[in-house]
Amino acid sequence: HNCTLRLLRVYRDQALSSRSSSGMASDLEQATVPISSSRYDAFCSSLAPDGQEDQGDAMKLDRLTATYENQDDRFVITQRSYERQYAHLYFARLKLMDPCMKETIARHWPGIELINILDVGGRTKGPCCVFGTVAKEMKLRPTILDEYTKDRGLQSALAADNFVHESDTVALEDEGGRMALTGLASVLPVDQLVTGLVIAVRGENDPDDNDAFVVHEILYPGMPPQVPRPVLQEDKYVALVCGLKLSTGSQNEMKLQLAMDMLTGMMGSPDDQALAAKIVRLVVAGGSIGSSEALASTNAYGRQQNIALQPIKDMDMYLSELAAALPVDLMPGAEDPTNVAMPQQPLHRCLLPSASTQNALTRATNPHAFTVDGVTFMGTSGQPIEDVLKYSKHPDRLSVMRSCLEWRHLAPTAPDTLASYPFQGVDPFMLESAPHVMFAGCQPEFAATTVEGPAGQRVLLVAVPSFAKSSTLVLLNLRTLECQPYNFDCK
Repeated sequence: HNCTLRLLRVYRDQALSSRSSSGMASDLEQATVPISSSRYDAFCSSLAPDGQEDQGDAMKLDRLTATYENQDDRFVITQRSYERQYAHLYFARLKLMDPCMKETIARHWPGIELINILDVGGRTKGPCCVFGTVAKEMKLRPTILDEYTKDRGLQSALAADNFVHESDTVALEDEGGRMALTGLASVLPVDQLVTGLVIAVRGENDPDDNDAFVVHEILYPGMPPQVPRPVLQEDKYVALVCGLKLSTGSQNEMKLQLAMDMLTGMMGSPDDQALAAKIVRLVVAGGSIGSSEALASTNAYGRQQNIALQPIKDMDMYLSELAAALPVDLMPGAEDPTNVAMPQQPLHRCLLPSASTQNALTRATNPHAFTVDGVTFMGTSGQPIEDVLKYSKHPDRLSVMRSCLEWRHLAPTAPDTLASYPFQGVDPFMLESAPHVMFAGCQPEFAATTVEGPAGQRVLLVAVPSFAKSSTLVLLNLRTLECQPYNFDCK
């Protein structure tokens, strides 16, 4: 088989390269080389005319096509200025949520007076309602001063993955004031709230404390409206994968090659190749490189620098081969070489000199919004989900994604605990419409469910597992909105 012959040639070159360099490099250096540079050279030579024979099967694959629209414009930062205050983002969020909050309040609490926070103090006319932004006070929230603490018990708590404490409190803020919220845990779930949410509360002023508000009921903005999903006549698939972590070395190489051969139609029976022909797009949801600390080292020169650059060369090679067979969307992740603050900008084309020349490759932002054959997608590489789980308690990651739909926000903890660009007058993370598919990459395991809204909205939630840990790729059927994990574990 052609793909087997290519693999044999690659590993032959790798073995020859290792033998020839054994006298020049230490054992440690050889152990840290993830994939030898001869494989990259072998790939480049395969693009020459004499290497076209190996790709004959892939070129014969009659792949289906689908319409595509990239909707990342609101996440692209054209002019960067960090002189603004982050408070402007909260003000913009509250102002943009104003219409939907008033509509939700009028629908659920007819006859209840809506007032500002400054008008709550001293009120004796009975129940009222207020909406604003949540501010959560957390005892275990990490600060820059935590490294100097001498309390060993507190140090162990700060090292945990979750910072929720039973003494946490919440307050509500609007343009004019701030008030503390109190109430029963069944009514006011403090452990499920995070700073940055826009909510409405119904209740009355605390007679024992004019600065507190006793909550009787709480309302979220609710799931946004959704455009109708088109009726497709044939099965088409979008593949979702993340967490390739090429910097981890050759331990992921074989299963990654198997996944590539499956996507390009160069592996399996005729039925498998027929399935591959129906895959109209691949989305790589972050985590392609993994840790790149070696690149940031000031002492990275010569051979050590070449070793550190090898994962980027490998990514360019893999993406070039994939983009030659089907359209690919590449999203950045938490450890990929781009800005850390959300929204993360596309990886620079100089990192992908070969793959960037192909029109089939889309260098996307994180978050990433797009449409395939009328089916709308909205997804992240997982950072907002991870951050919400640090500062609240939810049963699972799908529960957080479901809550994000109810909150109408992709990253509610930004910019408080999740790094974000200081936007002014806009909040690109707000959900103006409900997508048909909402996904989160770099999750510990695969999970999927469908949630329904009060107006008939149906959203498929997908947690895409890290490929390096799970060896799993997810195929999503655009016609039925059903998804199926495919495992490529070589053990």
